[in-house]
Amino acid sequence: MKNLVLGIDVGGTNVKLGIVDAKGKILARSAMPTKPYNRNKTLLIKAIFTQVRALFNNSKISLKQLTGIGIGLPGAVDPFKGLVIFLPNIPGWKNVPLRAIFEKEFRVPVLLENDVNMITLGEWKYGAGKGKNDLLCMTLGTGVGGGLILDGQLYRGASFVAGEIGHMPINENGPHCNCGGWGCFEQSVGNRQLLEKISRIFGSTTLTIPDVHSLALKGDQKALKFFKETATHIGNGLVGVVNLLNPPLIIIGGGVSNNHRFLFPTINQVIQKRAMKVQAKLVKIVHAKLGDDAGILGARVLLAEGLKKRS
Repeated sequence: MKNLVLGIDVGGTNVKLGIVDAKGKILARSAMPTKPYNRNKTLLIKAIFTQVRALFNNSKISLKQLTGIGIGLPGAVDPFKGLVIFLPNIPGWKNVPLRAIFEKEFRVPVLLENDVNMITLGEWKYGAGKGKNDLLCMTLGTGVGGGLILDGQLYRGASFVAGEIGHMPINENGPHCNCGGWGCFEQSVGNRQLLEKISRIFGSTTLTIPDVHSLALKGDQKALKFFKETATHIGNGLVGVVNLLNPPLIIIGGGVSNNHRFLFPTINQVIQKRAMKVQAKLVKIVHAKLGDDAGILGARVLLAEGLKKRS
């Protein structure tokens, strides 16, 4: 085996790792918790080093077969300088030269990327977006993230933070958001907000979104109404994107998207009703295919595509 890439998907809860071959097959994978190292970035980096070596040892794959590493991170990244600018949910990360640190340790090329951009790359090449030159990939979970493929390239924006769909304002007088704004899309459909709404509707602080999904499958009217209202918010948030970018495809992933049976019909209805007719007729809404593997596979794509600056 040659030309192997290591994908590392760093999250606020877990770090997922996978060794990917030239065909996009994950040969071996592992995971480790992030939280024990949340207060010390040096310890977290060293723990990832240890996890990388354990993954290769346990899979009986030589590190000498590794040709590159792609790292997805939950925050602002400068991929051209190899810097982690800021991670909002992992304290102590500011202008960390992570690329140089990993290249010194493993002696192979290393590329950094925002985690949702990495997911987007994976879905584009190996998942629901295969064959498309233009798409939006949106993740629905703790927050609402987005990645853009435009004209066959990952679009990062001038400051490398394009795609922040969760922080588009959809209400002039809405609740304040962690981003510093208010009335953000995320404040309607983020996990915390949805759980608070479930608590109000059902009078229970223990019910989860999967619990409500189970109730909806049984025809519970409160559960069905909850998903219809959630889908309406998502659809309204996407109308502006559809009108602005005219994408043929919107891929929706993340934990909340597992309820697509109850979400996608209403999302489509809202877009068809509110978006401009030409854009609405073209766009398709699909569920992400790769699940937790998307970011790891995105590392393969990132290394293959390299860093391309738009003129």
